[in-house]
Amino acid sequence: MKIRVATYNIHKGVSSLRSTPRVLALKKAIAEFHADIVFLQEVQGRHDRHHARYGQHKRETRVWPETAQHEYFAGESHNAHSAYGMNAVYDHGHHGNALLSCFPIENSHNHDVSDHAYEQRGILHCVLETPAGKVHCYVVHLGLFESGRGRQTEQLIEAVNKSAPNGEPVIIAGDFNDWRNTLSDRLRNALGVTEVFDGLGKRSPLGDMVRGWAGRAPRLAPARTFPAALPWFRLDRIYVRGFKIDIAEVMAGPIWAKLSDHAPIVAELQLA
Repeated sequence: MKIRVATYNIHKGVSSLRSTPRVLALKKAIAEFHADIVFLQEVQGRHDRHHARYGQHKRETRVWPETAQHEYFAGESHNAHSAYGMNAVYDHGHHGNALLSCFPIENSHNHDVSDHAYEQRGILHCVLETPAGKVHCYVVHLGLFESGRGRQTEQLIEAVNKSAPNGEPVIIAGDFNDWRNTLSDRLRNALGVTEVFDGLGKRSPLGDMVRGWAGRAPRLAPARTFPAALPWFRLDRIYVRGFKIDIAEVMAGPIWAKLSDHAPIVAELQLA
């Protein structure tokens, strides 16, 4: 069975400058993924101020939906099923992670992995009922500080081992904020996952040869996704277990740079 997946940090549905709504444009962009499962971070579940200002805006491009963003994106689309994990809560609203799926969501649970009071983070776990059986999906948004990300990664590993034992198919995707790429090996070793660019990314044959002489494994690196206008940092990832990776690509370019500060990743998988 083939599954097309995408991950995207949508920056709460507003532009990086001036916080202008981009919700309608994002809805159209997400549809362009043609994905069966979409992992979203920084999804606005409620924002009273934006709703008061833009809810009845005459310019359609600046519309602010009546419903939560994940429900608005799902709507009558291919990804009619959705789940939301609320992470950050404030007086005028809240935001968190979300999953859109064309497959029924059997159940969902949001794991609070906040490392301190000033940065709320979560891991949204959803179990999908696909024609080939259950698939466990984890929407991830880790913290900005390296020590905290390490502790959150341990919580992610523990959550996966408890909820998806015996090598069950797993997709872990989101914004890992892993500026120095220190977490991938830990996830590979602990969970048996593969990052979608591990076998598809460009590598230096000379570099691989030198590492071979030194008894070191070839260097594996995720794709560059941040900032979207000129991707340099490798923050966004899709890790899988029990799948063969056919295609993986970063959706970069001027259009995507206007929608969010992160570029989305899309991958085509086959259940092994």
